[in-house]
Amino acid sequence: MRLVLLGPPGVGKGTQGRLLAAERGRVLISTGDMLRDAVAKQTPLGVEAKKLMDKGNLVPDEIMIGLVRERTMEGDAQTGFVLDGFPRTVPQANALDAMLAERSLKLDVVVLLSAPDEEIVRRLSSRWECPVCRRVYNALTAPAKDGVHCDDHPDAELRQRVDDTAETVRKRLQVYRDQTAPLVDFYRVRGRLKEVQGMGPLDSVRAALNQAVAG
Repeated sequence: MRLVLLGPPGVGKGTQGRLLAAERGRVLISTGDMLRDAVAKQTPLGVEAKKLMDKGNLVPDEIMIGLVRERTMEGDAQTGFVLDGFPRTVPQANALDAMLAERSLKLDVVVLLSAPDEEIVRRLSSRWECPVCRRVYNALTAPAKDGVHCDDHPDAELRQRVDDTAETVRKRLQVYRDQTAPLVDFYRVRGRLKEVQGMGPLDSVRAALNQAVAG
């Protein structure tokens, strides 16, 4: 199974992608995690990416395409993968098709998760992260035990990502509409798109997603 999860930031792609990948014995490839790792290590890519991410902007296509090409060639991705955060633009989608075609492979399905903008802002502006393990908590739906420190690292005080403030989230949503939303039509006209509401209890969304993938 080679699957792409589409949808605005904060709609639940990471959470649902991890569950789906684990259930089907596939690797989750999250470009957000890949970029945050580069930022944490302060690589040249990470330094440049941080400037863009802090402003709510997208990282250039050529950088993301290179990262994904390398990652999908690793051993754990050979039997399939779930992509979260890529492609984000039509050129990236064309590049993904091309890199898979080089290996006589293709995408099986693309699933769009959706939710209203204000729900996205509410979710993301309530999100906090452990600076040690990068475990993500949500003050509304999945808080830390004491609300301040990581459950796994009691001395580590949780912090909010710069790109999770309400102002930056709204900018990210506008960037999504301008640059990423055209992918919906790109995949719809090619008959690959399935749509799932990202609202509601986690298990309900999970069940709808599994049904979409199975169908």
